[in-house]
Amino acid sequence: MAMITILYFAAARERAGAQRETLEVPAGTRVQDVLRLLAERHASLKPLLPHLRVAVNQEFVDASAEVPAGAEFALIPPVSGGSGLFSVVDRPLRLEDVVAAVSGEAYGGLVTFSGSVRNQTKGRRVLRLEYEAYPPMAEKRLAAIGAEVAERWSGTRLAIMHRVGTLMPGELAVVIAAAAPHRKEAFLACEHAIERLKQDVPIWKKEFFEDGEIWVGLGP
Repeated sequence: MAMITILYFAAARERAGAQRETLEVPAGTRVQDVLRLLAERHASLKPLLPHLRVAVNQEFVDASAEVPAGAEFALIPPVSGGSGLFSVVDRPLRLEDVVAAVSGEAYGGLVTFSGSVRNQTKGRRVLRLEYEAYPPMAEKRLAAIGAEVAERWSGTRLAIMHRVGTLMPGELAVVIAAAAPHRKEAFLACEHAIERLKQDVPIWKKEFFEDGEIWVGLGP
């Protein structure tokens, strides 16, 4: 038998009623076996499982992957979705921090993106947002996006900072800067970073309205 650590985030954390727990499993256990055990242990979690991805030791895996002894097994809900700076912080963001991380005399084009909290979603007034992350994996995935950008557009640098915690309308949730020798590559890199962040980085947001709340990406 082996012990593994289960990590729960966002909606999965709420359904399980815990942020982490340990689980004893037989040697050779696979991801699908762990999910079955968790569904038995937490009945309210079971309906959510088809919508989750699994990361073992901070790498996404499929259901047939073996789970080694001592592994960190994270349940990843849908996300809200090189060189430079890639960080998840719990303080106000400053665009100049990411700009400084990629600036240089060799870079003739520099494009930035600032994502702030809207005061409404589909006609409902937003009171606040709460962002939650799996920080070490999130920063690792942000850095992977930076590596993708550097490979796809040679000579391009990227920096991304994302905030977690409680944010009010108007506050910055994410800032991105992309620098390249020419403006076209800088624009393309910045757009690529925004789209990839939404797809693959374990950061979640919960919207709070006057008449309810919702984890973005999971529906009501």
